[in-house]
Amino acid sequence: MKNNYIYLYNNSFISLLNLFKILSQNNIVPLNIKSDDYTPTLFDELVTLDISDDEKIISEIINYISPNVLNILYYVFISNVEEKELLMYYFFLNSLKYRHKVIYMRNLKSVTKSLKIAKYVSNENHKLKGFLRFKELENNLLYAEIAPENNILFLLSKHFKNRLKNEYWLIKDTKRNILSLYDKKEFYIINGENFIMEQIKLSSSEENIEKLWKKFYQTIGIQERKNERCRMNFMPKKYWQYIIEMSDEYENVSN
Repeated sequence: MKNNYIYLYNNSFISLLNLFKILSQNNIVPLNIKSDDYTPTLFDELVTLDISDDEKIISEIINYISPNVLNILYYVFISNVEEKELLMYYFFLNSLKYRHKVIYMRNLKSVTKSLKIAKYVSNENHKLKGFLRFKELENNLLYAEIAPENNILFLLSKHFKNRLKNEYWLIKDTKRNILSLYDKKEFYIINGENFIMEQIKLSSSEENIEKLWKKFYQTIGIQERKNERCRMNFMPKKYWQYIIEMSDEYENVSN
């Protein structure tokens, strides 16, 4: 049953899944679904339900669909795509109907688009797992900055929790101003409003390593064989500010 209401959720994946459950059980297809920080227009009719944040919804939904389909929903959720919630809901409804086989229903627009977005998010996460550069600070904390198109900080943190499990590290998403802090046991994602990079300094060894690396990079480069187009294909300019050997070039291009 299609209606003209916009349903709100509290901007969390769990809340959104619980809303999907309520809507599907009542056979409701809303006009749209938005987070509760949505600024309505004059003609919007908003509905706020009493939605649980109970994580049991995860296991319940897996019983209906599959872990793989749930992962696709999550990847779409953390994407930067507009109107993603309604797209997710249509994909969710099709998942209830076709179960794990839904990923083969490429004739359905919600399925095709969701799979494309999930792949886009997965590719960016994979790329940054190999690219992300940590710097050592004075207090032996490892620090890295990123500005991904999608909100993949949680996925990256899960990777580096295993990759650097014996180190203290901090990853900052400068685009969303959020931080991931790891204490050798767990990582915590927090708001970065009170974190100021100027208050922390690189360790002396890190400064020396960066100088040596820049010198090495400049020394081995062959000017006559420089191929800007090839370099851009492998390393787009949006990443340059976080790469030691290319940070100076990024500042020159930005200025």
